[in-house]
Amino acid sequence: MNTIMRKLSSRKLWAALAGVVTGLAMVFGLDENTISTVAGAVVSVASVLTYIVTEGKIDAEGVKKAVEDTQNAVEAVSDADGE
Repeated sequence: MNTIMRKLSSRKLWAALAGVVTGLAMVFGLDENTISTVAGAVVSVASVLTYIVTEGKIDAEGVKKAVEDTQNAVEAVSDADGE
């Protein structure tokens, strides 16, 4: 799951997808305004997804660190009570 999320948050993947969509739109004869709109939408979605995934990872690491610090504090208090 981590690998999939990392790949989906890749700006390179989304840029490549925008290129493919743009190329297909040109092949099928869509006008330039439609092509620009679709390419812009793909890049915008990629930016938002990248931001959400990155912030989620940062938040998860923060929670993990807080849990570890809390466990260390509980162990320190337990060790002090046992002495």
